[in-house]
Amino acid sequence: MATLGPRQLSNGLEPHPKRQRTSPSPPPLPSSQDGRDFLNDCLPDDDEDATSSQPAMVHWKRPPPPKLDPSSDPLVFQQIDIDYYVGASTVPGMPGMGTGPVPVLRMFGVTSDGNSVCSHIHGFLPYFFVPAPRDFSTQHCATFRSALNTAVMGDLRSSRDNIREAVLAVEMCRKSSIYGFYFNEMSDFLRVTVSLPKLVAPARRLVSCISVPPFGQIDYQVYEANIDFEVRFMVDTGVVGCSWIELPAGKYRFRNQSQTCGTGTLIGGGGASEMKPHPPVTRCQIEVDVSYEDFISHLQEGEWQAIAPVRILSFDIECAAKKKGAFPEAQRDPVIQIANVAVLQGETEPFVKNVFTLDTCAPIAGTDVRVFAPETKLCMSEAELRKYEAELRKCETQLLKEWAEFLQELDPDIITGYNIVNFDLPYLLNRAKALNVDSFPYLGRVRDSRTTMRDSTFDSRAYGKRVNKIISIEGRIQFDLFQILLRDTKLRSYTLNSVSYHFLGEQKEDVHHSIISTLQKGNEQTRRRLAVYCVKDAVLPIRLLDKLMCLINYMEMARVTGVPLAYVLSRGQQIKVVSQLLRKAREKDLLMPVHKSEAQEEYAGATVIEPSRGYYNIPIATLDFSSLYPSIMQAHNLCYTTLLFKSTDRERLTPDQYIRTPSGNHFVKSSVRKGLLPEILEDLLSARKKAKAELKEEKDSFRRKVLDGRQLALKLSANSVYGFTGANVGKLPCIEISQSVTSFGRQMIDQSKNLVERKYCVANGYPFDAKVIYGDTDSVMVRFGVGTVAESMELGREAAEMISATFPHPIKLEFEKVYFPYLLINKKRYAGLFFTRPETHDKMDCKGIETVRRDNCRLVARLIDTCLHKLLLDRNQTTHCVCQTEISDPLQPRVDISQLVISKELTRTSGSKEYATWT
Repeated sequence: MATLGPRQLSNGLEPHPKRQRTSPSPPPLPSSQDGRDFLNDCLPDDDEDATSSQPAMVHWKRPPPPKLDPSSDPLVFQQIDIDYYVGASTVPGMPGMGTGPVPVLRMFGVTSDGNSVCSHIHGFLPYFFVPAPRDFSTQHCATFRSALNTAVMGDLRSSRDNIREAVLAVEMCRKSSIYGFYFNEMSDFLRVTVSLPKLVAPARRLVSCISVPPFGQIDYQVYEANIDFEVRFMVDTGVVGCSWIELPAGKYRFRNQSQTCGTGTLIGGGGASEMKPHPPVTRCQIEVDVSYEDFISHLQEGEWQAIAPVRILSFDIECAAKKKGAFPEAQRDPVIQIANVAVLQGETEPFVKNVFTLDTCAPIAGTDVRVFAPETKLCMSEAELRKYEAELRKCETQLLKEWAEFLQELDPDIITGYNIVNFDLPYLLNRAKALNVDSFPYLGRVRDSRTTMRDSTFDSRAYGKRVNKIISIEGRIQFDLFQILLRDTKLRSYTLNSVSYHFLGEQKEDVHHSIISTLQKGNEQTRRRLAVYCVKDAVLPIRLLDKLMCLINYMEMARVTGVPLAYVLSRGQQIKVVSQLLRKAREKDLLMPVHKSEAQEEYAGATVIEPSRGYYNIPIATLDFSSLYPSIMQAHNLCYTTLLFKSTDRERLTPDQYIRTPSGNHFVKSSVRKGLLPEILEDLLSARKKAKAELKEEKDSFRRKVLDGRQLALKLSANSVYGFTGANVGKLPCIEISQSVTSFGRQMIDQSKNLVERKYCVANGYPFDAKVIYGDTDSVMVRFGVGTVAESMELGREAAEMISATFPHPIKLEFEKVYFPYLLINKKRYAGLFFTRPETHDKMDCKGIETVRRDNCRLVARLIDTCLHKLLLDRNQTTHCVCQTEISDPLQPRVDISQLVISKELTRTSGSKEYATWT
C-alpha cells in the first residue's frame, strides 16, 4: 500500500534548544540578538502510518504568549505590516459609525519575546479637503453633505455593498495651501469625511458636479484626496514603518474572552456583563481590538531602535519538466522539491532547515528530509507503473498540502528567496490549483482569506515594460531578493550563482537545469544531489540578506520615511517624500493639493565643465560639495511654501525679504517664513549626523548594523527630496524649485572654478597656475601643478575652506581625494589611483569605463583593466602589446566562450509591439 504521509529521515540532529529571554518595556536594544526565544517542539505524528520507522515530525512553534491582563498590562510590539479591510459596523467597546461597513486598519507585528500580534484598529475614517466657497458658513455644511452624499450614492448604482451613507460629515476648518506663499494667512476649508476609502475617488470627482444653494456649482481644487488610506492613518497618528507600538493597559480588548496560551490565560478584560468580543480571525498568537486614539507609537530613539526577533523563511522549489529542455509549466509538471531555511533576524544559524521531496531521497547531514513517496518495486509492469504515477501525483498533492501547513505553523513574518514573486510562489499556487489542493492558497495570517495573484505592469523609458506578479499574503512581507538586487545594485548578471559569487565568493551546487528531470527519475542518491542543490538555493538568500543588511536597511528606510515596509519594497521615492511632507504640513495646518498631470517646460540640468582630456602624471585634487542639492534648498529656503507666484506678492515685501534665483524665480527668505522642505532636510541631515556619531561609539555588531542602515536611509531620503519636486508625473511637481536648484548648482560650480584659478596662480606667488580640468554636477577636479600627493591634499583642503566661506550655510565644499596618476577620457569617463592619505593609494578608481560598465563582454573589461594597471600602477605606457595579444586570442581561438558573452535586456516600450527579455 502506498504511503502518502511524509517520512522523516533522521540525520542525528537534535532540535534547536529552547532559549528564553524576558524583556522589560521598553525593550532593550538587542545585542547580536543573543537569547532570542524560539521553540522547536518535537511532537509525535498522529498519522497511524507514522510507525517507528518514521520518526516524529518536527513542529517549529513560536514561544507561548505570556499571561496578560489588558486591564493592567500594556501590550508592546514592533509592527511589521499594515493594511486595512472593510469590516462590520460595530465591534464591542470600539468606536464606529454604527451603520454599514467600516474600514478597519490592521497591524501585524512581533513582540520582543517573538510572539506574533494582530491589532485591529477602529474608528479611523478617510477624508479630503476642498476650499470653502466665499460666504460659506457652518449652517451650509449639512446641505453640502447631503448633496454630495446623494451624488456619490447615485454613482455607486448596484455596487453599494450595503453602504447606507457615503459622505458621513462635512466640517469647516482653517487651513492653507502648501503650494505658494500666502503671507501666513489661513482660509476656510471643508473637510469631507467618507465611510470607505474607495469612496474618496468618486466623491473627489463629483464634488465639482454638485450644486449647493446658494453657491451653485463650483470647480473645486481638491486637497489630499490622493493619499493612500494606510499612509493617511500613519501620518495622523504619528506611526512610522516598523515602529514599536504600545497598547496601554485598559485600552485594548482581546478577540476571544479566554484564550489559553502556554502557561497562562489571556484575560479578555472587563466583567461578565460586557459584550462578547469578536472571535479571532487570524493565526496570530495575540489578537486584539483597539481604537485609533488609544495607542502609542514610540519614536525611534534609544531602546526603541530595537528590532524584534522577526522570523525569516527562505524557500526554493524545483520542478521537473516532462518535455526535455522545456521550461516547466504548472499545469503539467510536478513540484518535486521545496527547501526551507528559517532564521531569526540577527541570528546566523537557521533554526529550521528542511526539504520536502517527492519520491525517495537519501539523508542529508544537517537537513531534515521529508519524503513523500509511494511504495516501489524494482520491476513494475505497465499497469503497475501507471498506478505508481497516479500514486506519485497523490504524493505531490500531499506534499503541497503539508508544505502550506508547515508555513502556517512556522508563521514567518518575512518570506524571502530568489525570484519567488515571479516564479516560485506563482508556480506553487498554479500547481496547487491544477491538483485541486483546495487548502493550499491560504498562506497568509488571515484564516479565511485566500492568497490571490494578479499581474502588475510597470512601464518607463529607463526600464521599458516589466510585468510582475502581485501576490496577497496578509501579514507576511514578501522580500524577494532578486527584485531588491535588481533595483539596488548594478551587476553584469543577476542569476543567483553570479550574485552569490560576487558578494559571498561562493556559488550554487553544480546541477544544470537540463538534468533536473533525469536526477529526479534516478534513485535516492540522485534525488539527494538535487535536494542538496535545492537547499543551497534556499540558504544563499539568507546569507545574502545578512551580508548586504537588506532587511535592516529597508526597515530603517521605512522608519525614516514613515511608510509601511511593504511600500519601501514595492513603491518608488514619491510616496516616501509625500509621507514626510504630509507630517510636516499637518503640524502647520497646511494642505497638499491634488496635482493634475500636465506637460511642463524643460529646464537646464547640472553643469558639466568641458574635460581637458589626457593622461596626468601629476596629482589631481577633487573637491566635492557635500549634499549639494539638499544644501542649496536649505541655504536659499526653496520650498512650495516660500514660492512667490505674482509680482503683486513681491510688492508687499521689501527686497531684503525675498531672493531671485538664477533661473528667475522668487522665494521668500527664512526670516519671513521657513520652508517645509528645508525643515525636512534639516531634520534628516541632523538625524543622520546623530546616527553616525552613535555609530562611532557603538561596540555591539548588531546595533552597529542598525545604526549604519539608519544613517544610509537618512542620506537617501534627503537626496530624494529634490527629485520629488522635479518629477513631472509626480504627486506634487514644482518646476520653479527644481530649476532654481540646478541653476544655483551651475552657478556654484562656475564660481568654484573661477575662485580656484584666480587665487592659485603664479601672479599670487604660487609656483604654478592651477587649472580646473573637469567639473560635473557637484565636484571639481583641480590640477594645482604640485608634484606630490601631500602637497595636492594640503592645497585642496585650503581651497575647499576658502570657497566654502563664500557660500551661505550649510553649503560646504569639501576636499575628498587625490587622483595620481589620472586618466581623463571624456565626460563621466575617467580612472586613477585614489588617495585619501598621502602614504599610499586606497584603490584604483574607475568611472564610466569598460571595467565597470555592463554593456560589454568580460574580455573587454579584462583588457581595459589590464591596460589601466599598466598605465596607473606600473606607469608603463606601452600597453599596445597587451592589446595586440588580447585581441589576437579570440582569433586563435584561445578564449573561453564565457568571456565573449554580453548580457542584455530587450524590453518593450509603450510604443513598440513586441518585447522579449534575455539574461
